[in-house]
Amino acid sequence: MQPTDHQAGALQRKSARHGAMSRLRGNWATLLLPIADDHSIDFDRLGIEIDALINARVDGVYSNGTAGEFHNQTEAEYDRIQELLADRCTAAGIAFVIGACHPDPSVSCNRIRRAARLAPDAIQVILPDWVPVTDSEAVDFLTMAADAASGIPLVLYNPPHAKRVFDPAELGAVLRRAAPAVQGVKLADGDALWYAAARQHLTNWAIFVPGHHLATGVSEGVAAGAFSNVACLSPRGAQLWTDRMSSDLPTALELERRICVFLDTYILPYRLDGGYSNGALDKLLAAIGNWAPIGTRLRCPYRWIAEAEVDRLRLIARNSIPEMFPG
Repeated sequence: MQPTDHQAGALQRKSARHGAMSRLRGNWATLLLPIADDHSIDFDRLGIEIDALINARVDGVYSNGTAGEFHNQTEAEYDRIQELLADRCTAAGIAFVIGACHPDPSVSCNRIRRAARLAPDAIQVILPDWVPVTDSEAVDFLTMAADAASGIPLVLYNPPHAKRVFDPAELGAVLRRAAPAVQGVKLADGDALWYAAARQHLTNWAIFVPGHHLATGVSEGVAAGAFSNVACLSPRGAQLWTDRMSSDLPTALELERRICVFLDTYILPYRLDGGYSNGALDKLLAAIGNWAPIGTRLRCPYRWIAEAEVDRLRLIARNSIPEMFPG
């Protein structure tokens, strides 16, 4: 995977700002893979989706998270996805993060090396996932990842379903040993005690909380931003909501309450009762928002939610959280 001329120039331009991580904040939209009926990735629709995210002027776009189905694509497909994202975001001046996640640490490091040549603002990684890592093994892996990244910052993704989930104290201890490579962490938040522990142990890193808890994370003085499920529903609406947090946090918190009610009442039951994955839920949200031709289909063998559900839920969403659908 070779960088284009303008990507090579972008690498030089970006190098000066990587240390400050000035762009790793705010509302980040995930790249969802449009899957064709033959189970291939529809790259034409993927390009339309990237353009829609750019036009929404989100704070950043990231690829190959869980909802980006990083676990179910070939290496050639991986390269093509990242090249498309890098080309369009670099040309538009939009920040982007490339996910190099993989359960196999060797494959992950190879993905990191190839991603680094595209000059992202950061590279997201997960810890090796087949055998749970110890603290020292986590530090060793992050050191390996940093070497592969050649100076580009890392964002550690430590979701609730990881084999090893760190509490704030454990995570802070690991990151101090792995510093300065890891400059951001995407994780699930918790109650008031969790936020107190995060303020005590994680203030040196950019913390990304779940999108539907972003206003709470901001109000607690912890969240730098979110790699956001709310942006799956409406990239532009999520951006306006994020911007509101700096000028009218009480109103943003009230909207968060209604977003959570909508998700808990109408979306979460598909996971709790139907057994659908978070990726299926995120694609359902995008179909409800109807901002790009993504579709609800996941790549086999994973099950997706029928599009027949969308019209009913779209009406409910627009009535209960109209601020998410400007214009």
